[in-house]
Amino acid sequence: MTSAPESPEIGERISANGIETNVHIRRHPTSSDAVLLLHGSGPGVSAFANWRLTIPELERHMTVVAPDIVGFGYTERPTDIAYNLETWTQHALGVLDAAGVERAHVIGNSFGGSLALSLATNYPQRVNRLVLMGAVGVPFDITEGLDAVWGYQPSVENMLAIMNYFAYNKSLLGEDLARLRYEASVRPGVQEAFSAMFPEPRQAALDALCLPDEEIAGIVKPTLIVHGRDDQVIPTSTSMSLHQLIDDSQLHIYGRCGHWTQIERSDEFAALVCDFLTR
Repeated sequence: MTSAPESPEIGERISANGIETNVHIRRHPTSSDAVLLLHGSGPGVSAFANWRLTIPELERHMTVVAPDIVGFGYTERPTDIAYNLETWTQHALGVLDAAGVERAHVIGNSFGGSLALSLATNYPQRVNRLVLMGAVGVPFDITEGLDAVWGYQPSVENMLAIMNYFAYNKSLLGEDLARLRYEASVRPGVQEAFSAMFPEPRQAALDALCLPDEEIAGIVKPTLIVHGRDDQVIPTSTSMSLHQLIDDSQLHIYGRCGHWTQIERSDEFAALVCDFLTR
């Protein structure tokens, strides 16, 4: 009798800031460059689910480190943990330390964008270049889409409903994908952690992920800002604000693209990011 294959979402285990962490590390044989990938906050998300189409191109050029941030995926969820920006930032630093990476490019998607900004403002010595994709980090009125995502209650139907907010190209969606992500969202402890992270009123949870404008304006790292024009979760105005605040930044907006830039425009996104990071 053969055993079921291990999920591709499971990488290797490291201890990061005292937390047993699931992380995908692709070490480049010659390049000294490294990139840290910080995923978003959708229910059932993991680093692999978020970055599976981006990692193959990045690992051709540099070492890739893609963790499940504490509270998400297959990383340990300590019972006494306080889920907040400081906790998540320290966990990301712990991942870099455990992976033996002193400085890294940082790519932050949505919720992960706030963590990337936190790293760049509080620990600039650990960050090379910065990529922000549909990023949280500046104030905005919570959208219907984000409120629905953070208010998710587990069912295949609810998962399919929130996935409709993520993608402009609806052909990417379907019950099979919804069922896969639903099953990820109901693994033991996952929904309990998810509910604890983004309680009502969710505007307050969103505001807690924002950084002061003056801190963001102090970022001197070269920054690439990417957004889907048709994003129903995080408005494009956030990326425009970030572009105005960060002096050494460029902004790329994809038309006919929602919140899933790295999936809906996977080849173009990977090429754009690699070109920016390898200059």
